[in-house]
Amino acid sequence: MSVQRRRGQPARVWKTKEILDNRGNTMIVLDEDNPVDVRAAFIPQRSGKAEVPGQQQINVTRMIVDAHVEGVTLWSRVQWQGRYWDVVTPPAYHHGDRRTRHWSIDIRERP
Repeated sequence: MSVQRRRGQPARVWKTKEILDNRGNTMIVLDEDNPVDVRAAFIPQRSGKAEVPGQQQINVTRMIVDAHVEGVTLWSRVQWQGRYWDVVTPPAYHHGDRRTRHWSIDIRERP
């Protein structure tokens, strides 16, 4: 594991799970009962500052987390620095040797 991820910042990740609704349809929902606490590196990607009332501030950050965190999809949620973030791009798996493999996940702060 890289030093940046090992000494990274704490975050909590909620994975997703599939359930059946009352009509028998498969739905993907947030697994709120089983959050996973991780240490990750965070790299700011882009932001848009709200300068006029009615505009939204958009912050996008890349989260680099250890390879053992699986089950994160576009419907997952992250809590970092006391705020909640949505996953905005499908997680990208970067395979390497045991110490360098990781997931890169872009997250956007919830309004």
